[in-house]
Amino acid sequence: MFNEVKKSMQWGEDTLTLETGKVARQADGSVIATLGETSVMANVTFAKEPKPGQDFFPLTVHYQEKYYAAGKVPGGFFKREARPTEKETLTARLIDRPIRPLFVPGFKNEVLVMCTVLSHDLVNDPDMVAMIAASAALTISGAPFMGRSPAAAWAMRMANTSSTPMSKTCTTCATTPINALIWWLPAPKTP
Repeated sequence: MFNEVKKSMQWGEDTLTLETGKVARQADGSVIATLGETSVMANVTFAKEPKPGQDFFPLTVHYQEKYYAAGKVPGGFFKREARPTEKETLTARLIDRPIRPLFVPGFKNEVLVMCTVLSHDLVNDPDMVAMIAASAALTISGAPFMGRSPAAAWAMRMANTSSTPMSKTCTTCATTPINALIWWLPAPKTP
């Protein structure tokens, strides 16, 4: 009845799975990306017509990490989650900056990208998974996005004792002197 697609690939030591067609079917593009036990849902909607008189490209990216994703419930004085944290704001910018130039020049329609962390295994960082999910959702959304295939993101760290780069996990990223989040974008296909 619904066009459900699920693709999996080996990603380092874990399996990266991209799923679409199960949830958020009213969005133009929706992908759930899972790496290990970390899952992020990315939804993309875009306006079919630009607003009259608008001379800029209104791309909005939201990234949300809720406490329930890690199995925590906020308590004490603050019982609710309020504004986005600094990490959420920076992750939204990390998603926005590489995808903004991949839209067709002159495209002025409003685009909204929402990334929500559904589960977090406290090993794989969800910001990398969100970048992959957002790119995949944009690819299938029908928006004039020149990234014809999803981008890849890889988090790297450099240990103190060796010069060999290793994949970043949440437990080691605070203690390493070098942390890098790398975007790989395939070359856009020219018409």
